[in-house]
Amino acid sequence: MKSTGAKQAIGNRTGMQTSPELAEELVEGAAGSTPSSEGGPEVIAESRTEYISEGFPLGSMPLMPVSEEADAGEDQTQMAVLLDKLSERLAFERMGVRLYEALLNKCEALGETSPGPTLEDITRIGSEELEHFLMLNETITAIGGDPTVESPSADIAAVTSMGILQVLTDPRSSVPQCLQAMLTAELTDNAGWEMLIELAGNLGYDDMREKFETALANEEEHLQNVRNWVTDCVMDKAMVDSDSE
Repeated sequence: MKSTGAKQAIGNRTGMQTSPELAEELVEGAAGSTPSSEGGPEVIAESRTEYISEGFPLGSMPLMPVSEEADAGEDQTQMAVLLDKLSERLAFERMGVRLYEALLNKCEALGETSPGPTLEDITRIGSEELEHFLMLNETITAIGGDPTVESPSADIAAVTSMGILQVLTDPRSSVPQCLQAMLTAELTDNAGWEMLIELAGNLGYDDMREKFETALANEEEHLQNVRNWVTDCVMDKAMVDSDSE
């Protein structure tokens, strides 16, 4: 018989307690097996240490613009730190746009759910993420930096956020599961803006700090929205499951 293509629910059989007898055999087999290699965690730690000692730094910063009146060494270091963190936020906001595009695609495909965001909610937040990206692009250019540079911190931010994007683009993930991943992104985003505001203020970039404070206000709203959606989805699921028993 040909498959109809309909989705079939498959029970989770990963837990050992579903089959106690086989579980005992599994434990006995593991205890009696021979390790594939000698040593324990300390061996892999030694190997990692060797790679670490021989490794190169994770990227580098280009030469920074230096003002004539400032101490060259001090100003160079401060500017490098600032541009590195600006590049990090630029990378994360770029990913933020992609994350909300993926969330919009998910909700369009599965349909709006209640509780949860509307398509209008997602579109609005995605547009604000894009505004933050463009603002950071202009900010970096205004102080003599290159927004196309991928700094070490930007590299880390891009790699870190890839896991979140994978959750959203996984065809099996549900809207509540995607929102849980977005909560991780928004928590990170808020913390990044808070740190950047403090850094800009300490270096005397007051106009820059004010722009970042406006962006943080948007991000705080994003975070609260996502947190509420996640909580509402969990509570709604718990009540549905309770009612079905």
